[in-house]
Amino acid sequence: MTEMLSQFETVACIVAALLFILALAGLSQQKTANRGNLMGMCGMALALVAVIVVAVANASDAAWQALGLIIAAIAVGGAFGAWRAVKVQMTQMPELVAMLHSFVGAAAVLVGFNSFLTEPGGYFEGSMNAYHLGEVGLAVFIGAVTLTGSIVAFLKLSARISGKPLTLPGRNIINLVMLAAVIVLIGVLINTTGVQAGLVPLCIITVISLVLGAHLVLAIGGGDMPVVVSMLNSYSGWAAAMAGFTLGNDLLIITGSLVGSSGAYLSYIMCQGMNRSFISVILGGFGADAPASTGQAKDYGTHTETTPAEVAQLLKDAKRVVITPGYGMAVAQAQFLVADMTRRLIASGVDVKFGIHPVAGRMPGHMNVLLAEAKVPYDNVYEMDEINDDFGDVDVVLVIGANDTVNPAAETEPDSPIAGMPVLRVWEAEKVIVFKRSMGNAGYSGVQNPLFFNENTDMLLGDAKESMAGIVEAL
Repeated sequence: MTEMLSQFETVACIVAALLFILALAGLSQQKTANRGNLMGMCGMALALVAVIVVAVANASDAAWQALGLIIAAIAVGGAFGAWRAVKVQMTQMPELVAMLHSFVGAAAVLVGFNSFLTEPGGYFEGSMNAYHLGEVGLAVFIGAVTLTGSIVAFLKLSARISGKPLTLPGRNIINLVMLAAVIVLIGVLINTTGVQAGLVPLCIITVISLVLGAHLVLAIGGGDMPVVVSMLNSYSGWAAAMAGFTLGNDLLIITGSLVGSSGAYLSYIMCQGMNRSFISVILGGFGADAPASTGQAKDYGTHTETTPAEVAQLLKDAKRVVITPGYGMAVAQAQFLVADMTRRLIASGVDVKFGIHPVAGRMPGHMNVLLAEAKVPYDNVYEMDEINDDFGDVDVVLVIGANDTVNPAAETEPDSPIAGMPVLRVWEAEKVIVFKRSMGNAGYSGVQNPLFFNENTDMLLGDAKESMAGIVEAL
């Protein structure tokens, strides 16, 4: 029976791991994303079944008690997950993802403490004990950083606290001191010879890691939050992998490593999209006060406004149209009307494309998800690098709720906080229409956009959903 259980667990782990790898491959393209999601769900279901069967079988006399506890845990988690899935809006997905990352961090911390208290490893068994305690220290460290970092990211993304970076004097030195202290304390933990002696450095590691995680994200400005979400995704993966080492669970190690490495690579891609290094994001982000050299705010002149009826006529006469969505479209829930307008224009013979910036919205792929939800054809959606050289041949560009990702100051003003950030060069089109709630909002990074005052730019002010409804009606 024991051998059969071991073989079942091994086969289940291998199949689930393959399904997770295929899920990542599927998620790399919009057309195969649904299939990738299904494979990931199947892999997770198989993993859960395998864990439950093995756990209950190994519980022997307490099998029913173990099964009852597992069912209770699944019921609580499933009920909470279903409730949030029903209640959450697409605009709230970034903060929901951040909060879910905090759960992974909390789980890693709890697993680390549980493993330390219930299986100290035999304090006089030499290197094996040191290896186990090292696993515990790393699991608690990474988990605690992920926990508080994700909570702060949730608070920032949901506007419960300011998106501006916390710029404490010598904040980088503070972070380095805390990191060095954690490394030293893990060394102390490895050399302890009793639960009571080891509990002291482990608790101090936890406290320092919790403070470090919060401070790391507090020091990052609002404009870098898409990278923060991706970074925390990576942290949660490594936290899960360390929990896997602590528990001796191969599948958790594989899954955590896949999430951690893919999240880290995605963070690298996002940083490339902003022309920033990952280290520079960690050390501080957009949203700080402008450099002293910029002096007073620049006067870009006056803007011109238009109406939905005028925009509809402009679109009717156009041959090529590009739509560049941003977070404002998500807030207004205008994606369905945008998709309706797109279908009408395509039916009239207009070439319509969507240009998506890597950091549009508040999390990686945010705009792609919104457009997919509204049934916008995948073939009409292009990444920034694929469409940026085509704007010179475009008749009309509709900028719907985007700001920093279409800001020419990134290329023309070396002293701008977003200088060097790759942007969609929408100003090269013949005509630009910018959907914006009001002129008073300078965008998430707090940087004014000279695009709004260009001669070929008209502002369509007001709620984007209402503006789109007016355009669709006129069409």
